[in-house]
Formats: sequence, C-alpha cells, structure tokens
Amino acid sequence: MSASSTPAGIRVEPRHISFDVQQELRTLWHGNSLFRTAFFNALSLQFPDGEEQFIHSVRLYRDRVEDPKLKQEVRGFIGQEALHGREHRAYNEGLKARGYDIDAIDARFQKHTRWVKKLPPSRQLAGTCGAEHYTAVLANAILGHPEWMEGATPQMRALWRWHAIEETEHKAVAFDVYRQCVGDERLRKVVFLFVTYNFFKFTFLNTCSILKSEGKLWSPRVWLEGINFLWGKPGVLRRCLPEFLAYFRTGFHPWDQDNRELLERNLKELDTVYDTDDGRTRKSA
Repeated sequence: MSASSTPAGIRVEPRHISFDVQQELRTLWHGNSLFRTAFFNALSLQFPDGEEQFIHSVRLYRDRVEDPKLKQEVRGFIGQEALHGREHRAYNEGLKARGYDIDAIDARFQKHTRWVKKLPPSRQLAGTCGAEHYTAVLANAILGHPEWMEGATPQMRALWRWHAIEETEHKAVAFDVYRQCVGDERLRKVVFLFVTYNFFKFTFLNTCSILKSEGKLWSPRVWLEGINFLWGKPGVLRRCLPEFLAYFRTGFHPWDQDNRELLERNLKELDTVYDTDDGRTRKSA
C-alpha cells in the first residue's frame, strides 16, 4: 500500500509561470480596497521564508521516504514551493515601490524562522503540516469562492489562483511524510496550536505595518471593512473556521476534503490565461 494519499490524477509538479505584477502592486489592486489589498499582501510577506522552511523540514526526512509515489511527490512539493517563494519574493520586492518597509517586516519573520530551524526535526515537520493546512483551507476558499477576489486585477487573480491550485495539489505531501516518518498524533495537534498563534500573529502584524505605512492604522472605517470581510460578510475566516478546526480531529487527513472537481475546474480556467504545457509562455493577461 502506497504511503502517498494524493488521489490518482493529481499531479504534484511545478508550473514554471512568472507573473509581472510590479505595476499593479503600486495600486490598491483588490477592488481599490485598502484592507483587502493589505490582507493579501500581508499573507504574501510570509511566503518566501515560510516556504523555504517547509522545504527544509521535508528534506530532513526525504531520505527516509521509500515509497516511489511519495518520493516523486516530495520532489514536486519542493519544486512547487520553491517557485512560490520566487514569485512571492518578487511580489514582496514590488511592494517596496509603494513605500513599505519590507526589510523590517522580513527581519521580524526571519527571527521566527531561525528559531523554528532550531527545533527537533519532528516538530519542524509537524509545523509544516499545520501551516500547510492553513494554506490548503484558504486555497480551497479562493478556488471555491471567486467572488472573494472580485474586483482584483486579472494578473493578481491569476497569481493567487495559481498558488491556490498548487497548494491544493500538494496539500497532503508533508502530511504523508509526517504520518510515515513520525506519526505522533498528539504532537501534530499540539504543534498546530503554536502554528495557529503564529499564523494569525504575523498576518495581523504585517497588515498593521502596511496600514501604518498608508497612514490608516487607526482608521475605524478601514478596520470595520476588514472585520466585515474576514468575520462578517463574506466572512473569509469565519467560513473557513470549521475546516481550520478539523485539524484537531484524531485521524484527520487533508484529503478528507475531496476538492478534486473544484481543482480541475480552476485548472481549466488557469489554462485560458497561461500555457501550462510548456510552463513558461503567458497567453494573455
């Protein structure tokens, strides 16, 4: 029996797509909404160093993976995450043009990732599984609720859709490595508590840093819009909450949420914008 639980037909392979979003990052690209733009930018600011840590934690166990299918998926996972890091690093550099102190924001998060790298390998991998759960749930939400990206520029919508697609494809890879090589359910759940704290902490701090740069940190209107977007209507985080909490269930697995049909539909839509056969040629913007 394969150690991989990724369903047949799901290919965990990187798509070598580049997104030129530098001009759009000078604007409030998400429907001219400061909070929505700041929230997604705040997420992006965590990705390059976060995904580098994900790759590192899986590599610590790569030599212990014997199943051919899972070994191939580990290679695909590393490739996908490396490209996500590249694109979001360029994305984050683009934010400097709007006057944000990205170096200070990066330094704050890098202090955290240096601490994580000192943890035992099992805890690092458990942390990756927990963080991948957050990205997988948010990815599913982005793919399943396109209205949440309504008003975003076409290129930014394409970038976030591409990232969400690949996060969905590889959502169980680190988890399967953990299940085979560590398998400690209690550790998985306990570490998820720390991941939850840090995920929301850094997303909040990054959002605050961006709003401060815009001179709107203490704007009631901006924060009321943000609370409504995240917890009211549409309630992005509120609607994701049951799926976030499912991680605490004993025997939980990422593919308990079988969203293959949603993934396939979004792949077809992505292909209308990008030539994903050769992975390089942009068809249109």
